[in-house]
Amino acid sequence: MATKNEPLVTHLYTADPSAHVFEGKLYIYPSHDIDHDGPTNDNGDQYAMEDYHVFSLEDPKSPCVDHGEALHLRDVPWASKQMWAPDAAYRQGTYYLFFPARDKQGIFRIGVATSTSPSGPFQAQESYIEGSFSIDPAVFVDEDERAYMYFGGLWGGQLEKWQDGIFQQDAVEKGPEEPAYGPWVGELSEDMLSFKSDPQEISIIDEEGNSILAGDEDRRYFEGPWMHKYKGKYYLSYSTGTTHKIVYAVSDKPCGPFVFQGTILNPVVGWTTHHSIVEFNEKWYLFYHDASLSGGVDHKRSMKFTELHYEEDGRIRPVEL
Repeated sequence: MATKNEPLVTHLYTADPSAHVFEGKLYIYPSHDIDHDGPTNDNGDQYAMEDYHVFSLEDPKSPCVDHGEALHLRDVPWASKQMWAPDAAYRQGTYYLFFPARDKQGIFRIGVATSTSPSGPFQAQESYIEGSFSIDPAVFVDEDERAYMYFGGLWGGQLEKWQDGIFQQDAVEKGPEEPAYGPWVGELSEDMLSFKSDPQEISIIDEEGNSILAGDEDRRYFEGPWMHKYKGKYYLSYSTGTTHKIVYAVSDKPCGPFVFQGTILNPVVGWTTHHSIVEFNEKWYLFYHDASLSGGVDHKRSMKFTELHYEEDGRIRPVEL
């Protein structure tokens, strides 16, 4: 039986849970943390994931079912290692699994695999999505059926190396007084396998219209974007990285600019924090992870969930774990 704020599964280490409602059930697409004791560094070498499992819940109180391996690194022709946080989407009878991995040159790209079932198995495309880079794809299908991919993560995710549209290994990171890096967004084609046009960087601003600065580590974007819609507004939530928070910003448009609002989730056990937000049976849920099951090992994490609540003005009530 699933229990709020407890690991959804304990037979595997899981992280970065992307939750969706497909076929009347909650399906969860997490990373699968490998149980190893290798070195830890800012480049993320400790996150050595090589496959994905898909999980489902009939409802938030039912047992969490592991549907087994849905995709493995060996079956992705273009990838060399590190299959990090994925996401999933559905369109016209096909389920899509979007995932980052390093290509043969060690550069993170975003690939896509397809299935006729939300639980997989998934068949990877021969190459990554042209024009994609960095990590943490989050795909949002709007009410008008237009689909957008949000992506990007600093440091190990290489986002800061792409600011001129080309990968620069020795790129200098922005100073603290410069506008912070934003996540990127690209509208997907009808078949969900390519971008309709070149992705663009998203602007996150404060309520006075000023850019959030790179040195503002309590509010600035670091990684793990997620998009959901509530009462006609677009909610972009993300991890602040170094300060280990999940925060959010709101816009009237899917591509922004987004106005910073506040914190959803304060730091959990472990360095990383990564989440998703989903509505199921008229209640809202936050899926997240921490490293409590492993005693705090940063790369041995466990996905969890809790209920999410909104205030009358549309603000998200900070989660109390």
